[in-house]
Amino acid sequence: MGLFQDKSDKTEKATPKRLSDARNKGQVAKSAELGMAMLFLLGLILVEAGGGSLIEALKEGLRQGFSLHVEPEITRTWAVETLRTAILRVAPGILIMMAILVATALVTGFAQVGIKFTIEPIRPKLEKLNPIAGLGRMFQLRSVMQTGLAFLKFVVLFGILWFNIQGDLPVLLTLADMPFAESAPIVAELAIKIFWWIAIVLLLLGILDLIYQKWQHQKDMRMSKQDIKDEAKSTDGDPEIKARIKRAMREVSRRRMMEEVPKADVVITNPTHFAVALKYEKSDMAAPSVVAKGADEVAFKIRELAKENKVPIMEDPPLARALFSSVRLGDEIPRRFYEAVAAVLARVLRMKQEAR
Repeated sequence: MGLFQDKSDKTEKATPKRLSDARNKGQVAKSAELGMAMLFLLGLILVEAGGGSLIEALKEGLRQGFSLHVEPEITRTWAVETLRTAILRVAPGILIMMAILVATALVTGFAQVGIKFTIEPIRPKLEKLNPIAGLGRMFQLRSVMQTGLAFLKFVVLFGILWFNIQGDLPVLLTLADMPFAESAPIVAELAIKIFWWIAIVLLLLGILDLIYQKWQHQKDMRMSKQDIKDEAKSTDGDPEIKARIKRAMREVSRRRMMEEVPKADVVITNPTHFAVALKYEKSDMAAPSVVAKGADEVAFKIRELAKENKVPIMEDPPLARALFSSVRLGDEIPRRFYEAVAAVLARVLRMKQEAR
C-alpha cells in the first residue's frame, strides 16, 4: 500500500454489516469538539446560577473559622481547621456541579453514537508505530481539517479576547487604583461576558465539526463493488457453491419424488407438458394427495416411470394444469377438485375391472 491510498474505486454506500462492524470497533461519527463545547456551556451556566451561593458559603465558612480564633497568633491547626470548615461548606455544591457535568458528558456522547462500550480504539496496534503510515495520516483530510479547526478556534478566541478587552480598556486601566471590592465585580462581569462569547463560538464550531465528522465517516465507510461481493460471500457463502448445493438438494428431492410414482394410483397429464401423480388411501387420507408432479422433462420421466410400473395415465389437460399450479407436492387436493379427480379415479377403477 502506498503512502496515499487511492479510494477512487470506493463509490458504493456502506452496507449495514460494514457499519455494524465499524461500530463494534469504535469507528463512529463523533465530535469531541461538540462535547467540550457542551461541557463549557453548562459549566458557565452552573457558575452563573450557583457561583454566588458557593462564594457566600465559602465566606460563611471563613467567617466561622475566624470567629473561633481566640489565640493572638495564627497557628497551623487553626488554619487547617478554618480551611476544612470552608471546604465543607462548598463541597456539596461543587459535587452537584461535577455530577451534572459528568452526566452531561455521558449524555452528549450517547446522543451522538448511542450506548456502545468497546476497548478496540485504545487497543495497541503496531501499525500506529509505523512512521510511514503516520506520515500518511498527517496528510489525510481528517487530520488537515482537525488542524484547521484548531487554528480557527485559536483565531476566533483570540479575536473575542481582543475585542472585549479593547472595548473595556479604559475601565481596565483604572482597576489598579480601585479597592478590591470595587474592581472584583468589574473583572468578573468582563470575564463572564468573554466566557459567554467563547461558549457560543465553541458550540457553533462543535456543531460544524459534528456535521463534518458524519460526512467524513460516511465517506470512510464507502465500499467498492468488489468489497460488497466479498462481504456477500463471507456472509451468505459463495453464490456458486450455494447454487450447486441447491441443485443437489433439488436432485435429491426429485429422486425421492420419482420413488413415489410407482406407488401412485393415477398420473394425470396435459398430455406432454404437465404430469401429476395422485395417490389415495381411504384409511389414511381425507382426499387424494399429490405424490409427484413436473413439467416438460420431469413430466416425461413421470410418464415413463408410470408406464414401467403400470400406473394408469389419464389425459385431462385442464385438470393437469390446475393441479400442477395449485397443489403443492405432498398436499391433499383442495375441495374444488374433488369432483374432477373422483371422475378420473372412477375411470381408472372401471379400466381395472374391465382388464380383469
